[in-house]
This record gives sequence, structure tokens and C-alpha cells, in this order.
Amino acid sequence: MIIDFDKAGGLVPAIVQDAATLKVLMLGYMNREAYQKTVDTKLVTFWSRSRQALWTKGETSGNYLHLVDIKADCDADALLVTVHPAGPTCHKGTDTCWGETNKANPLLFLSELNDFIETRYKEMPEGSYTTSLFRDGLNRMTQKVGEEALELVIEAVNGTNERLIYEGSDMLYHLIVLLTSKGLRIEDMASELAERHKPGWTKH
Repeated sequence: MIIDFDKAGGLVPAIVQDAATLKVLMLGYMNREAYQKTVDTKLVTFWSRSRQALWTKGETSGNYLHLVDIKADCDADALLVTVHPAGPTCHKGTDTCWGETNKANPLLFLSELNDFIETRYKEMPEGSYTTSLFRDGLNRMTQKVGEEALELVIEAVNGTNERLIYEGSDMLYHLIVLLTSKGLRIEDMASELAERHKPGWTKH
């Protein structure tokens, strides 16, 4: 990866983002040495402009930023650093330097689950229930979606909210399995719903 450290006198801004929640956690600056130490240790390290020294985030507090990936922008003079944070990022004790709470949106897990199911589809490990669904074929997968949808309806009419969520989760899982077998993803349905939300959309 090419990084233009010379454009701004040896430093490049490094935007730090939580790899799981996608929240922006902080902004720091790296020189060549800080970048290399980050890559070597997998702990995000910056150049402190006030102290004129390297500092690894968390070396005092223990709230390290564990490196996931680094990307340079289109001009090669800014970095996007994705991490798994070990505790609050800000020195003031907040999750981010903007005072935000760094919690994952549960909806993001649907994409993660889809990734997991796609991996099952490619690898077909023995002993996996998901593998058995793929091997049983389309009829079995569609049957399971129908069964879980019926159980969802029954719970909605005569059950509890807890059971409604339980059965709805079963239906979503089996739907993602079915979509995966067709080369589709749950995001395709989200895109369809977003399209329907636009002014002027008409039913096909």
C-alpha cells in the first residue's frame, strides 16, 4: 500500500472505525514509524503532535485498539483504520471521541449471519444443520420457510411476544438459507424495501 507521508510534512490523518459497529471512534495522526509499528504489533499506534513521540493507544489505560485493517484513501494521504476496541476509546472515558455510545445495530447481524451461511454453502461441513438443508434441496428449504412462517402466525395470534420473536427468528434464518441457495442475500430484500419507500413507487 502506498501512503503519501510527505504531502503534509510526514503525517497522515488516521480515522479509526470499529470493525463491528462501523462507528467512527477517533481521529489520530500517523507517521511512517507509527504506521509500521501498528502493522507489526497489531495495536494502533499514533504520533503525538503535542508530545512529539509515538504512543500506542491504550498503553496507559489498557483500552487498546486491536487492528483489523488499514486502507489508504484515493489520494493516499489519509487512512481508514478498522479495529476491535478493548474498552472506551476516548481519554475522557466515552466510547468515542464524540461522546457517542458504541453499540452495534442488531440489524447488522443479519448481514453477518448471511456471510456465515454463505460460508456453510461453500464448505458444506459435516454435522451442520445448515449443510443438511442445502443438501436436502430446494423443496426442503421452502418447506421450512413455510413451516416457520405458520408457527410465527400462530404465536402472533395465540402466543406471547417472546415466542413470536423466537419463531420469527427461525423464519428469518431459514429465509436466508433459501436466498443463499438462489445466489441472493438478505440485503437484496432490504434494497427492494428501500426502493418501495421512494416517492412515486408503484407495485409491479
